[in-house]
Amino acid sequence: MHVFVTGASGWIGSAVVPELLAAGHTVTGLARSDASAAALEAAGVSVVRGGLDDLDLLRETAAASDAVVHLAFKHDIAFSGGFADAVGSDVAAVRALGEGLPDGGALTIAGGVLGLARGGVPATEHDAPSADSMAAGRQASTDAVLGLAPRIRSSVVRLSPTVHGEGDAGFVPTLITGARRRGVAGYLGNATEHADRGATRWTAVHRSDAARLFRLAIEVAPAGSVLHAVHDEGLPIREIAEAIGRGLDIPVQQIAPEDAEEQFGFLAGFVTLDSPASSAITRELTGWTPSGPGLIEDLDEGHYFAPGADTRY
Repeated sequence: MHVFVTGASGWIGSAVVPELLAAGHTVTGLARSDASAAALEAAGVSVVRGGLDDLDLLRETAAASDAVVHLAFKHDIAFSGGFADAVGSDVAAVRALGEGLPDGGALTIAGGVLGLARGGVPATEHDAPSADSMAAGRQASTDAVLGLAPRIRSSVVRLSPTVHGEGDAGFVPTLITGARRRGVAGYLGNATEHADRGATRWTAVHRSDAARLFRLAIEVAPAGSVLHAVHDEGLPIREIAEAIGRGLDIPVQQIAPEDAEEQFGFLAGFVTLDSPASSAITRELTGWTPSGPGLIEDLDEGHYFAPGADTRY
């Protein structure tokens, strides 16, 4: 297939592109900057220059494609107080891509599982987020893409909050940065009591496994599918803290709620969320089997703790 990838030079996109090429697909990538364009060209990708607001360009490029993997999102705007504007732009982009794709084409986008679970029960692909949950933040984009079925073989890949691997600049490096600064790897609450904050769980997936699932989504997922990029289905935050403690050779301890922001930075609210999730339906629908390391194994390999590793971006 000829696949159009937005966000092709990002953390996940830069793994999706070689995954697609290795499977025999040709790829066109969207690039906003000279640096992104050069990186894509070096990877053997055709480049179109533009951004998510260039709706005619998105529509036209999708029309010349068999499938689209949509990974770009205005994170800079979202994280600076303009989340609703970023989501609005994303919905417009999804609609333009869907309008451009020929009948029977495939379109998959990224979503998330964080905050989806309720009552400690692992979330499944059939679960919808409650209106006040973190997972509902980008539901408008999910609704837009799933609404393209059955004309378009549309799907959403809900990503774990931690998509890990060497070069990661996301949640785990943020936790490590706080631990380095304070000299302690922390968690909230008492991990012996599941209902308490210390027992909260996150899901995780290695970047290579997430990339493979995006490929499978456009190749084999049925129209209107929701898929979970989840390997570690319920990893206690305390176990993550213990791995960070080993990696930095610092103590691990409970953090008082009033010290959470200093310890965890912008993740202070996220570490209180108990968010286990299953990927059983995804595995059955697509044949996806994670083969990369789990998060604790990846942390124990040591690359997260190399000098500057958690501050490289």
